[in-house]
Order: sequence, then C-alpha cells, then structure tokens
Amino acid sequence: MMESAPLNYRRIVVWAGRLILGVIFIYAGCSKLFYPNHFFWPIPMLKFSIMSNLSNFSFQVESYKMLPPAGVTFVSNTLPFAEIILGLLLLIGWRLQIWGTIVTLILLGFVAAVTRAYVLNMDINCGCFAKPEPVSLKKILEDSAMTLLALLMTVFSFIEARKPHPWATSEAPVERTAH
Repeated sequence: MMESAPLNYRRIVVWAGRLILGVIFIYAGCSKLFYPNHFFWPIPMLKFSIMSNLSNFSFQVESYKMLPPAGVTFVSNTLPFAEIILGLLLLIGWRLQIWGTIVTLILLGFVAAVTRAYVLNMDINCGCFAKPEPVSLKKILEDSAMTLLALLMTVFSFIEARKPHPWATSEAPVERTAH
C-alpha cells in the first residue's frame, strides 16, 4: 500500500486556508470592535468605544435591508466576536472540519449579501473591516475568492482526515512473550 507524502497539495491548501482565513477573520472582528475609536484609557472609555463601534456596525448591517431589527441587533453584536473566535479556531486547527464548514457558510452569506446589494445598486458601505468601503464588483470577487479558499480548505480537510497520518507507522506493534 502506498502511503501519502507528508506534504501534498491538499495539505498546503488546508494550511494556507487556515492561516489566511484565520488572520482575516481575527482582523475583521477586531476592526469592528476597535476601529475607528481607539479609546483604551481610562478603562470605562474602552467599554464606550466598543459599544459605539458595535452601534456603527449595526448601522452597516441594517443598511443591507435584509434583516428585521432584532436580527440586525443580534448579528451586529455577535458577528465580531464570532469572527475572532472562528479565526482563532482556524489558526489552532482543532476540529477543522466543523469550523471550516461554519466559516464557508458564513462567507457564502457574505457573498450573497454583497452581491444582492451590488445588483440592487445600493450605495452602502460593505462593513467588512469597519472601514468605509463601498460595495463593488471588487468586493464581490474578494469575498468569492475567500469563499472558494474556505470551501477547498474544508473539503480537503475532510479528505485528509480519512487518510492515515503520513508519519504514522503502519506496522503492528510487536508482542513480546515471556519464555
């Protein structure tokens, strides 16, 4: 039986996807929480800064006109924290099939929302990295590329999980008997 090489294209895609998407998700979540208000001192100002940034992000989510007010509040208050947690879990690589699937589904939702806004000629900011960036074809292509990377990473992680680890020994343990 031929064993797989320690490094193949699937593992490279999985590693690249984990690193790239993990860093992007952490940055996206942190930017929604801490950008543009950088009040870190005194500590009560940090709480105010995060609350005002979440409020600003809430306006960006609402501008897509896809969710009821309760949905807007839920998404705007949970998405930045979820992005940070998912980014960390991608970097760690623990239970990659689960977190990769969730990241792929979230990115598919982002692509759908941005594409809808572009097709309807909505003059709104994307809200991706808490910077005023208008919805455009470039943003759709960026989100689509990240979605494709997430999909490949997830599919390849499922394929690689079915195979034995390349450095694992395939020999059965030798039993010693007492004479």
